[in-house]
Amino acid sequence: MSRRSGILEFAVLGLLRESPMHGYELRKRLNTSLGVFRAFSYGTLYPCLKTLVANGWLIEEPGHAPEDALAAPLAGRRAKIVYRLTAEGKEHFEELLSQTGPDAYEDEHFAARFAFFGQTSRDVRMRVLEGRRSRLEERLEKMRASLARTRERLDDYTLELQRHGMESVEREVRWLNELIESERAGRDLKGPGSGGSAQQENTTGSTGVLPRPGDAPGTDTPGDTAT
Repeated sequence: MSRRSGILEFAVLGLLRESPMHGYELRKRLNTSLGVFRAFSYGTLYPCLKTLVANGWLIEEPGHAPEDALAAPLAGRRAKIVYRLTAEGKEHFEELLSQTGPDAYEDEHFAARFAFFGQTSRDVRMRVLEGRRSRLEERLEKMRASLARTRERLDDYTLELQRHGMESVEREVRWLNELIESERAGRDLKGPGSGGSAQQENTTGSTGVLPRPGDAPGTDTPGDTAT
């Protein structure tokens, strides 16, 4: 399984843990609530759903029938399939939530992981945040070293672009420092969610919401989007 498909499966399982949905609803939520999935197609989503069903993590159920059942065949309309998380799927998602390996720190995967921090235990949140910060600090050190070596050979616009990238990473490191400080102090992020996402209670009893697209400062190299 590729990293990109793994991120999408993780996000789908997380959203379906909130409530059953049909494909259109899922695509809309992935686009609006999880900015990392702004650009992807049904051609990506439905093979993912079929794989999750085949693994026993989702089941397909008939949705509500059209209001006029007699007219439906003539109009080419049919009831939409609703996808529901199974007990095995919930267990698998909780297992994914507990993972704190290097993949959790990468640009695209971190955004998806952060979106479900409201369902994640505090100790796991801390490990992911600290891992992400460490990864960005390493990146920042390399960027500074590269800029120092090549500064004299760069034109003003290229130099400004590199400075902008460094400032983006520095902003995210500061943001992560604030989040880590809040976690250590036992404070949770609370407030109105976006995209119609309900607050989720995590294993520590706190609540969290999906971040608005753009809340987390970007990095110098944006993650690939699923297509």
